[in-house]
Amino acid sequence: MLSSPIRTLDLDALARVARALVVVFAATLAGCSTTDQQDDSGQDTDRALAMQQQARWLEEAETETEPRDIWERMRNGFKLQEEIGVNPRVERQRLWYVSKPSVLESASERGSLYIHYVVERLEERNMPLELALLPVVESSYNPFAYSRSHAVGLWQFIPATGRHYNLRQTNWYDGRRDITASTNAALNYLERLHEMFNGDWLLALAAYNAGEGTVSRAIERNQKLGLPTDYWNLPLPQETQNYVPKLLALSQLVMAPEAYGVNLNPIANEPYFEVVEVKQQRLDLSQAAELANIDADEMYQLNPAFKKRITLDGPQHLLVPTDKAEQFTANLALMKPRELVDWQQYRVRNGDSLHGIANRYHVTVKTLKEINGLSSNHLRVGQQLSIPMEPGMKPEQPLFQNVARASAPAVTRNHKVRSGDSLWTLARQYKVDVKDIKRWNNLKGNHLRAGQVLKLQGGPAQVASASSATRKSQGRESVTYYKVRRGDSLYMIAKRFNVEMKHLQRWNPRSGSALKPGQTLTLYLP
Repeated sequence: MLSSPIRTLDLDALARVARALVVVFAATLAGCSTTDQQDDSGQDTDRALAMQQQARWLEEAETETEPRDIWERMRNGFKLQEEIGVNPRVERQRLWYVSKPSVLESASERGSLYIHYVVERLEERNMPLELALLPVVESSYNPFAYSRSHAVGLWQFIPATGRHYNLRQTNWYDGRRDITASTNAALNYLERLHEMFNGDWLLALAAYNAGEGTVSRAIERNQKLGLPTDYWNLPLPQETQNYVPKLLALSQLVMAPEAYGVNLNPIANEPYFEVVEVKQQRLDLSQAAELANIDADEMYQLNPAFKKRITLDGPQHLLVPTDKAEQFTANLALMKPRELVDWQQYRVRNGDSLHGIANRYHVTVKTLKEINGLSSNHLRVGQQLSIPMEPGMKPEQPLFQNVARASAPAVTRNHKVRSGDSLWTLARQYKVDVKDIKRWNNLKGNHLRAGQVLKLQGGPAQVASASSATRKSQGRESVTYYKVRRGDSLYMIAKRFNVEMKHLQRWNPRSGSALKPGQTLTLYLP
């Protein structure tokens, strides 16, 4: 067990001393050259070359002192180690982390995308680099983390505090999940707390967890009782009593991981991402991932604030891996306006179902649920849905001309059941759901009898299409759902169903070129 923190050499200070020695050495040589009249031009040249070689050596030596690993850079900037000493509360938390090494290891793996940015922002403000470990305590470096108190993101801002620090929160964008915006907001908040509590970082950290009011009242109580008012002696909530020791324990593990048997994943001391300006107001993150030639999930991990994976209501920039930023920028500049995703807001009407709307707009139910954050297929009248539109279409136009306008009023008609009819064949014939037919007619089971009259609802174009279909089946399209299997490709599926690949891509605009087993595709077959 370490009883005192491990110290590292101040390499920057050594470099400054070395530079000063070179300057003195150069001045000495210059003085000698003015007093010694016997020096010839050859000797002056030799001295100049020697000085250049010394300067080059110093520059190379200084470059070598720059930490190659982010953990080493953090150790050089630790400032809270004197606060640890032999403290049972810190030791208890350290033992817990040592007994569960996967906690720090998994957090460091997730944080590898973001931690360099956090460290740089802390250094710019001359703040302790132990604070780069705060997201490990708060969220395990998970930008999607959500707590019972509705705190969100790496830094776990609650809604009110997030708004106070200008973190915008809408249906499309949540700044508390924005990597750069939330980091800068958190550091602003910590700096304010640090100043509020007279430069005491432990009290500032306690206030970050429990609120400045809670810490201030605890200090006032101890003052009245004549008790110490430092963090370790305040009567704070149990969570806050463990909060600061957790951070200090983590910093000890990072300071000497080998001593505690912890395996820290190496993280290069270089930026993982760049901020790239995006002028397009509506860009699908999966589309952006294709432009950058990266996985769609990685693009979302870097830009988690866009809740529906669409760049709406947020800043006009994206975080892109550094080695892909140039390629992304070039491909983005080549994009034509009609290639961008457009969106339509659809208000749910009486009789609508998720399957019916998905069929009408040629998207999958899964897509609609993901985009609109739906956990079930249940819809309520008046609810607004965001629906991806075919590029180039105006919002008031249908995606395809043979589909009824979303704003057209529903039409009710009667159907007399004939021998051979079933709920499934009628639902397919009228392009509605079986459960809707049952709801419209108060049917408890699936049994129909010949001569029974059923009420059916739908837009004019749907009814006309269905009526025509009963007289003439030629030219009518049916919706088919296909689940992608291992080894499938768009080309193979198009060939299997005898459709053109461009149509398959148009019917499934979010599928991309890389299909995944289990993914559902929509096909419209004659």
